[in-house]
Amino acid sequence: MQTLPRLTSGLQRFFASESSGGIVLAVAALAALLLSNSAWAPLYTAFTQIPGEVNIGDGALVLAKPLIVWVNDLWMAVFFFLVGLEIKREFVSGELAQRSQAVLPAVAALGGMVVPALIYAGLNWQDPVALNGWAIPAATDIAFAIGIVMLLGPRVPASLKIFLTAVAIMDDLGAIVVIALFYTSQLSVTMLAAAAVCMLVLWLLNRTGVRRADLYIVVGLVMWLCVLKSGVHATLAGVATALFIPSQGADGTDGEDGHSPAEQLEHGLHPWVAFLVLPMFAFANAGVSLRGISVSDLLHPVSLGIALGLLLGKAIGVFGTAWLMIRAGWASKPGGADWMQLFGVCVLCGIGFTMSLFIGGLAFAGLAADFETRVKLGVIGGSLLSGVVGTLILMRRPAAAG
Repeated sequence: MQTLPRLTSGLQRFFASESSGGIVLAVAALAALLLSNSAWAPLYTAFTQIPGEVNIGDGALVLAKPLIVWVNDLWMAVFFFLVGLEIKREFVSGELAQRSQAVLPAVAALGGMVVPALIYAGLNWQDPVALNGWAIPAATDIAFAIGIVMLLGPRVPASLKIFLTAVAIMDDLGAIVVIALFYTSQLSVTMLAAAAVCMLVLWLLNRTGVRRADLYIVVGLVMWLCVLKSGVHATLAGVATALFIPSQGADGTDGEDGHSPAEQLEHGLHPWVAFLVLPMFAFANAGVSLRGISVSDLLHPVSLGIALGLLLGKAIGVFGTAWLMIRAGWASKPGGADWMQLFGVCVLCGIGFTMSLFIGGLAFAGLAADFETRVKLGVIGGSLLSGVVGTLILMRRPAAAG
């Protein structure tokens, strides 16, 4: 893989993990698709439904769920924990620490969420049930997107790699807010209060200078359980826990190069998330039987809204807002990049695989299997087209100068 001399060692490790993780993620998703459309489909389904139970206090607390729910509720909480660490790093000492650096990807990410949501809503306006999936095409899959730009090497300037990473991280932050506000079931005030107590404990640990990461994680696990029982999606506990992990080194510096608990956890978790958590999520959730799928299924407003939201909405939203910001003089164009390269990277933002599938599962939880199939068709189709079109645009450009 090409060396990026102008990037920090932390970003180089991040890119290396995300790019190779994207390949593993693609293999896991492809395996799920192949198995679910083969003679082994019953075995694949049985695998995702393997029961798992946690029994604490001789029946005082019992959690019994199939494998796919454990992956989506617990394993993905680890992914959200890592996302929280990444967001905190970028705002404390990374590319988003200065307002001048954060404004372009922040506004571009917002445009990249609003336009896809509007496209989806426009196609599903007459169906209040389908309309609940408006946020599905508003997410970007950082592993796939970074994986592609890293494989393209010098055709994508380092400044655009940083821009894409920042947009995806801001996008994740937006998705977290959307999940918290719009995809919750009936709330338990008691459990929310207990979760708030856990957050208070985390704050006290941080304020008193406690640097043992295991203490934060134990409290975070208790908070995960409280959030799980509260009606808010349990993965948000992962983000909340991450934000309280100390990001400064013992000497009070910004904690770069792995000197802080947050940096150490981020570096340690990246391989596990990239090569185990996300591939398992993809394998458990990407399986969709194509038997009996007709043109009407592909053109259903849910499938079409997601696919067009990802392919067109992301490109228009991210590039359009970035273009306006740059033309108005409110932000600078990423160095060493031309407009076509910037547009190609914006198209890659339409790869929404992981988070889109995750939000789709929340939006249509408990409904007919047809909704799940349409979500998967739209997400896989839109993400694949975005990846192919974005790659072709970037491959037409020569290696970036500088």
